[in-house]
Order: sequence, then structure tokens, then C-alpha cells
Amino acid sequence: MKRNLIVVGASRGIGLAVAKFYEAQGDTVFSVSRTPSSVGQWIEADISRPEGIKAVLEETSGLTIDALLYMGGVWEQGAFTEDYNFEVSPYSETETIINVNQIAPIELVKGLLPNLRKSENPRAIFMGATSGLEISTTSEIAYSASKFGLRGTVHSLRMGYNKEGIGFTIINPGFVGTDEVLEDIKSGEFEGLIPIPIEDVVRAVDFVIQSSRDSDIGDITLTQKFT
Repeated sequence: MKRNLIVVGASRGIGLAVAKFYEAQGDTVFSVSRTPSSVGQWIEADISRPEGIKAVLEETSGLTIDALLYMGGVWEQGAFTEDYNFEVSPYSETETIINVNQIAPIELVKGLLPNLRKSENPRAIFMGATSGLEISTTSEIAYSASKFGLRGTVHSLRMGYNKEGIGFTIINPGFVGTDEVLEDIKSGEFEGLIPIPIEDVVRAVDFVIQSSRDSDIGDITLTQKFT
């Protein structure tokens, strides 16, 4: 059966891969991003701002939405490298990270609940990170805080809407083999790192989508290997 899916962050990386996968399945994909997406029906929106959230809700008003796939995320300048310096990170950077990684997911879910309720098997899947786990070994302050907060949001939504049959899931990957990460590895930035294939992340998303309404899937964690 053809589905309607919203993919946030669909212009590159994981979001683009997910959007391509579902478009190939024949589903209707609403691709949300600031820059044009080559896949699906593009909704131009800067989700770090209220106007961006409003644009997504207006474009999908009244529609059945089978899945909200929040694949977007931002981090500090120089994150995950020796160039990262918490002490010089400006307020505006912290604000953007919290807005995109935590506030926007909350506001989108709030606005899209009427759309999700129309689906026979509604799902909302969010891209977290191992930085948001208790075992995190990263030092990016705002990014880690936002991903911890996102996990808390997802678990609270699970508790609040479990009886309605709306599934909320967070996927927590380590380093994923996006074009950017592969380029960094090639340049020697992450020596010895074997990234998680982006196809594996797409499979994890699809596992949740394909699961029945009777299954409540909270966290999925994927970690990378090192040589």
C-alpha cells in the first residue's frame, strides 16, 4: 500500500538516502530541507525557526501521514575533531543545535499528530546518536545535550501515546558512511574508522516502518568498527 512519509533533512546524508529508498518503493515522500532535494515533493523549510515548522504543517495539512522520519541534525563547528573548542562556541551555535535537534522534533510531532492519527500504522522515527547515550565518549557539549534531550522526548512520547498506537522510535548510530564522513576518512581525519554503511541505517528505519502496530520499538543503537 502506498504511504505518505515526511523526511526531514532530505537534501543530503542519511535523510537523502532514506528519501530515495521510499520513493523507489512507490511511496509519496515529502522532503523537508533548506536546500532543494532531488527526491520527492520538496518542502523548503528552515526547521530551526518557527516559520519552518509552520511551512511543513501547512504543506501537509489534512493529509494522512504514515511516518515522520526526522533524519536531520546539526552539531558544533569542528565537532568530532581536534578543532572542536567548547569555550569559543557562540550562543547562536548552541541555540541552533538545540532548536534543530530537540525543539523542532517536539513541535513537528505536536503539529502532525492529527495527520498521524489517520494512519493505520503511524510511526515517528528520529535520528539520535551514540552521543546521546549514557555510554557516550564524545565531548561535544551542545550536540550531546540535544541528543540526550531528543531521547528523553521520544521516550516520553512513547509513554504518552502508546495506547493510541502511534509508534515513536529513536535510532542511535555512531559514525555513518555519509559522503562527508567518507571524505574525512579519506583525508586521514578518522584513522582506523570503519563507518556504519548508510544502507544499514536505512534498513533500521525500514525495520521499524515494516513492524506491526503491536510492536513498540524504542531505541535502536548501531556502532561502528575500528581496525
